[in-house]
Amino acid sequence: MAAAPSNLGTEFKEELICSICLELYTRPKMLPCQHTFCQDCLQDHAGKGRTFQCPICRQQVKLTRQGVEGLPINHLVTSLCERLQNQATQSGETREQPQSGNRCSFHPSEVLKVYCKQCQVPVCDQCLEQAHDDHRTTTIKKAAQEKSLRVKPLINEGRNIIESYLSFLRNLRETEKTLNEQKQQRDNSIIQAYNQMMQKLTHGKDLLLSESQKNHSKNLEKIQTGRDRALADINELCAACDRAEQELQQGWVEILSQQTTLTEVVVKYQRKAAPTPVHTEPAVFQPTGTPVPVLGHVIIQSLPSAPIPVAPSPIPAVPSPITAVSAPITAVSAPITAVSAPITAAQIPPVTTVLASSNGAAGGTGHHHDNQRHGEPQSKKVIFGGEGSGTGQFKSPFGVAVSDEEVFVADNGNMRIQVFTLHGTFVQQFPTVVSGEEKMKPWDVAMDGEGNLWVVGGTDLAHFAVQYNKQGRVLRKFDLYKAVWNRGVAVDTRRNHILITQSTGDQSTQGEVLVFWPDRTTVRTVGQQQGMKWPRYITVSGEGNIIVSGRYNQCVYVYNEYGQFQLQFGGERSSEGQLNEPRGICTDGADNIIVADYGNSSVEMFDKTGRFVKSITTDLNRPCAVAMATQGQLVVTDVGNNTVSIFHTY
Repeated sequence: MAAAPSNLGTEFKEELICSICLELYTRPKMLPCQHTFCQDCLQDHAGKGRTFQCPICRQQVKLTRQGVEGLPINHLVTSLCERLQNQATQSGETREQPQSGNRCSFHPSEVLKVYCKQCQVPVCDQCLEQAHDDHRTTTIKKAAQEKSLRVKPLINEGRNIIESYLSFLRNLRETEKTLNEQKQQRDNSIIQAYNQMMQKLTHGKDLLLSESQKNHSKNLEKIQTGRDRALADINELCAACDRAEQELQQGWVEILSQQTTLTEVVVKYQRKAAPTPVHTEPAVFQPTGTPVPVLGHVIIQSLPSAPIPVAPSPIPAVPSPITAVSAPITAVSAPITAVSAPITAAQIPPVTTVLASSNGAAGGTGHHHDNQRHGEPQSKKVIFGGEGSGTGQFKSPFGVAVSDEEVFVADNGNMRIQVFTLHGTFVQQFPTVVSGEEKMKPWDVAMDGEGNLWVVGGTDLAHFAVQYNKQGRVLRKFDLYKAVWNRGVAVDTRRNHILITQSTGDQSTQGEVLVFWPDRTTVRTVGQQQGMKWPRYITVSGEGNIIVSGRYNQCVYVYNEYGQFQLQFGGERSSEGQLNEPRGICTDGADNIIVADYGNSSVEMFDKTGRFVKSITTDLNRPCAVAMATQGQLVVTDVGNNTVSIFHTY
């Protein structure tokens, strides 16, 4: 019988253990998901943030202003813990303190000798004489034996009931474990199915975009061919007419001698067939290969391009009209805001278009070199910028972000954001104002899901994260810890998380990634355990992975969407695929990882497992930031030349 309470305590204790500290609950607090933990354990788990995930079911918990102390107390668990502790204390006292003897409570000097059946109490001789003389009595031993016969069945029945409850609790525990395993399997199946579907959709999209690009290039080639032929004819006619006009002013002899030349040219073009309209092919594609859900045909219409400045002199009419492209050109839905101060063409640096071979060697500006190998694939690269403080010039373009149509450059030395089209045409600029007239030097820029910009930067006294709209108006701002090194910023648009890198000491101190809600509430901190040193730039892949470049470690770190470490690659460069001061980082549509290898003046591509794929370019000076447009254009800033390069193919 004595062993039963100990077993009972053991059974109950399994249900009263905190899953974080693995000790008996102290000040148990209950989460909305009904899971219970020690108050101190929850405080350590939540940190200083206002939101965290339940350690067991991962349900999101949002704290009130009181923090963890504001969570409800689990009174049942508190009561059971107190009873268990009291039972342990009493058992210890019973073992330590010997029995003091059967003494009468009314007459302490007397020993209890008989049991009064009528009063159902043990009594001594004096009590018997004074109050129980005429009552029926028996010996204490016999009375105890008779009562034991009645109590034992009740004890056994109570133990059986307790055992049924304990069995119920064990079943609950097993059911909970099974439910958690089923949920994990179900989540994994959902993620796998989603990833497969996204892979198929991405493949289908790439096929459609490739066909669209081929169709567009073919149409542009036809237009260019027609334009070149027309310009050649115009040039010959203009030359003949100009010579004739000059001869009219020189005298009759010259007119008589040169009339034959003009007549031959005019007659030649009278006999020549007039330029025919250029017929472009309609952009209609049917997906093939990988099965992708499609409603009928996918009709891709031409989109409005960036406005082209019109020269002030009148343009002569084309002798024969060019037929319109079959796909209608839709009007631009959003008006383009005027730049506050008029900008003349002379103020904007020229945009250079370079045709480069696949090995990265540049061709001429808009021309093919004679030594270009026939059939060698070429990539179009647009370069603009240059050192200075004028419009379209840069002083340390540290950061870059890309929308569907525009490029946003963090012009650090000039304390501003400059905006360009994807063809390098200047659009507008605005200063990186913190408050009032105070400006910060921007280190990096990222775009959120609503089309607003998040910029991280600093002054001599403080560091900030500021949200601007596209016109440069401050929407919100919060202060950051004044770290030793510059920071990078990225936005997880699917979860509306803002991710900012941070280094808190010298080069030997580990760095980290801070994940915030837009209202500055901390979601989590990532990367403290992997020895990241000077994390500089950051991006979020299409799969939601967090990818960070560690400049001092010469590595790239990859974490999943919950901040769990997945892999790292790179290392100080000694062979292909290793890095030297990696900086800017982004991913393409296939989740390949593109890294600006600052120390080796190159841009490298790795697949999502960290395997080296290829060098995209090796002809930059100091590549710093990279960004990928939705249509596949790669944008790279070069702080060595203070330029920006846009690779339309690579």
